[in-house]
Amino acid sequence: MDGLVYDIAHLFAGGLVLVSFMMLYQDRLYALLNVFALHAVVLAFSVGWQAYIQDAPHLYITATIAIVFKGVIIPVALHRIIQRLGIHREIETVVGVGLTMLFGIGLVALAMVVMLRVTAEADRLAREDVALALSVVLLGLLMMVTRRNAVSQVIGFMSLENGLVLAATGAKGMPLVVEISVAFSILIAFIVIGIFLFRIRERFDTVDVHALDLFRGDRR
Repeated sequence: MDGLVYDIAHLFAGGLVLVSFMMLYQDRLYALLNVFALHAVVLAFSVGWQAYIQDAPHLYITATIAIVFKGVIIPVALHRIIQRLGIHREIETVVGVGLTMLFGIGLVALAMVVMLRVTAEADRLAREDVALALSVVLLGLLMMVTRRNAVSQVIGFMSLENGLVLAATGAKGMPLVVEISVAFSILIAFIVIGIFLFRIRERFDTVDVHALDLFRGDRR
């Protein structure tokens, strides 16, 4: 039974890493939003399974928050922002997709080597889940630095936060009040970022950060 518990927990955590790679592969905004919604659903299943095996009912609330906010509300809102702003639907990258995927594989390998050594004395389930969670965090950071479009960078930021939630629940971490406050902080950050996107689009007629850098250079 313990082996089955570990296998299912690792299946969900590993699935989250796989969906992170799927996000890195996307070159269109709508497809990226759909994959991000899938990311939230896989996270919700992972947290729900942790709630079951840890007998921690409050984690079911965390799973519900992940599905409602990140799986439905935020992707739908970003769809509407893209339509209203008329943002270019293709994602411009700093480096090619192939090179980005290779960087991603390297980061996952680094996370595994570092975390499995650092947490050698910890519970077997927790240490492997934390290693996979760090992989999700690093892949989110990689998305933020390899994308020029502000919307895709916002998605990278939120996928990074999914990794933090996975780590906290896998390690029998945060109390419910902290989880709720983090979720609302992300929602507030999303609203503020949405307002900034509207303002940037109105002022510069683009949300491409490379174009904004060029504009700043011209002004100097």
